[in-house]
Amino acid sequence: MELHLEKITYLNWHDVEDLCVNEEQRDYVADNVSSLALAGVIREAGFHVFSFGVYLGEEPIGFAMIGYDIPLDTDDDVNEKYWFTRSSYFIWRFMIDKRWQGKGYGKEALRLLIDFIRSAPCREAKYAWLCYNTANTVARNMYASAGFEEVPEVYDEEDDEMPAVLKL
Repeated sequence: MELHLEKITYLNWHDVEDLCVNEEQRDYVADNVSSLALAGVIREAGFHVFSFGVYLGEEPIGFAMIGYDIPLDTDDDVNEKYWFTRSSYFIWRFMIDKRWQGKGYGKEALRLLIDFIRSAPCREAKYAWLCYNTANTVARNMYASAGFEEVPEVYDEEDDEMPAVLKL
């Protein structure tokens, strides 16, 4: 069976609503329904957000959300500090359901997301970026193996969010 991405629509959003990660990962990933609500609010504000189900054949096994050129703040100092965020793609949410983890689907789905980003659905960008909890070593290693490099100078210690950037 082929792994592929499908845009989330009114007709298929229920496919991803109950997907969830293992108990020990729940602090690392927002639930999919909350993420879909956030996507709607951000889209309503005029920004670009893409929500995808990750499917193995007809079976939904994961969820992903990508934003383009989402401002972090109106403060120029913040935007200068986070040099990689403007005119770039942000892998905002990414999860594989607990029943499908450990089988290589996360790596393959990440490759599909990067391919989508490289297709420049909004416009070409220099970077794709994401954040993860540093205790989530599985995610950290997977992102590093895909070429994402940590940006420790802007690490958010309070939220334990490490940004990582992929040069496109």
